[in-house]
This record gives sequence, C-alpha cells and structure tokens, in this order.
Amino acid sequence: MFVRKKPNKSGVISVQVIAKINGKPKLIKTIGSSRDEKTIKELTEKGHHYIATFSGQTALDFSDETNLIQSVFQQIDSHTEVGTELLLGKIFDDIGFNVIDDQIFRQLVLSRLTYPVSKLKTSDYLEKYHDLEYPVQQIYRYMDKLHSTQKELVQQISYEHTKHVLGGQVTIVFYDVTTLYFEIDHEDTLRKTGFSKEGKHQNPQIVLGLLVSRNGYPLAYDIFEGNKFEGHTMLPVLDAFKEKYRLEPTGYHCRFWPSVQCQY
Repeated sequence: MFVRKKPNKSGVISVQVIAKINGKPKLIKTIGSSRDEKTIKELTEKGHHYIATFSGQTALDFSDETNLIQSVFQQIDSHTEVGTELLLGKIFDDIGFNVIDDQIFRQLVLSRLTYPVSKLKTSDYLEKYHDLEYPVQQIYRYMDKLHSTQKELVQQISYEHTKHVLGGQVTIVFYDVTTLYFEIDHEDTLRKTGFSKEGKHQNPQIVLGLLVSRNGYPLAYDIFEGNKFEGHTMLPVLDAFKEKYRLEPTGYHCRFWPSVQCQY
C-alpha cells in the first residue's frame, strides 16, 4: 500500500491510501482533503501511520454487543452506494436504455436522478461514492457524442416505452420551451443573446424545446439558436416527430393555455 495525494478539479488535494490488487490501484481509505499544505502534510503522515498499523481482518468479541457494534462502525473505512443501481438501474433496463453500449451513459443518467449537480461535481460524486473515475473532460466529450450520434436512439427508446405505457398509441403531446445560458463573452452560430427565461439577457444562450406525452413521459427534444422566438420552434419539433414515427397527417388541434397541448 502507498499514500496518494490526488488533486481534484476544485483545487482540493485528497490524501488516499491505495493498494495494488491484481496490478490495478484500489482505493483503501480516504484520509481527508484540504488546500492547506500544512494540513495535507498532516494527512499524509496519518496515511503512512494507517498503513503501518493496518492489520487486515479483525477478531470480533461477541460477548459485548454494544462495544462490538461500535467497533465495527469505527473500522468502516469507506462505503459504496448501491441502492441507486438496485432500484433505478432496474427501471433503466426495463425502459430499454441498456442497449446503449456506453457505461458512462448509465452512470450519468442515474447520477442526474439522485444527485443533480454540475458535471464537475458529478465527476467527484461518481469517484467518491461509486469508485468510478470519469474526469469532467471525459463527461463533456461524451455529451457531444450523445447529442451527435445517440440522440435519435435515445428518443426512439423513450417513444417506444411511452407508447407501451399508454396502451399502444400517442395522440396527445405537450410542448414547452426553456432557455439555457452560458458564461461566455461572445456569441457563435448557436449560442446567441435573446429573451432569457432566467433573466440572463446579456449571456449567450440556446433555446431548448421538449415534447412530452400525457403523464410527462419524454418523447423528443431539439435545440435552437438563442435568439429564436419560441413560437417558431413548436411546429418544426412536431413535424419532425410525426415524420419520424410516420404518424397520420390528420392536422393539429392545439391549446396554448395553461400549457401548449396538441392533439393530432
């Protein structure tokens, strides 16, 4: 075993005890983390002391139940969250998303449901609670891949599941629009300043349109230039949806209050 000082994306240094198991590094214990050099040095010394006194298995004295329980809890070095995978992982598979052959997709979906934070904090969460290393840049690269090559498959799976849940057909859909702003100085071909629902009118943004069925099952989404009027986004999304799933062109009947509801 050895002590590793691992820098996190936030600038904090994590001091960890690592063991080589079958040639691969395995996290044994996280001693602590800090930005202060003096504190990091103290944590490193604690790590070396832990290695020196590490004794592996411990004999348990069952004659004193209270002390036994306290002893067991005191010797827990780390824990792994398993409930998310046992519950939400089953739902993920039942919907059919497991056909997407990217483990990072599964982890990002489950993490978003249980711990909806930034990509940077998601990376830290997966490492801390699931012992999975997905650097934040890898997550960003995968998001590009997801949108460019897997978007249609994700929407197809969601549509088929929704149709099954609703008895074999989707006839009523709801459409809503939001805006997402970016902390950047200059516009590009997609991110442009416009009417911001978050009040960030000075920031370049995109317009996101989401189509859902009754009971809120997601069907399709698309993104538009940040300066596009949201009323001009609805028909392109609906037309693309009808064309993709070869729905009969019976026309639209839309109600715009309190939300946009369309029946075809």
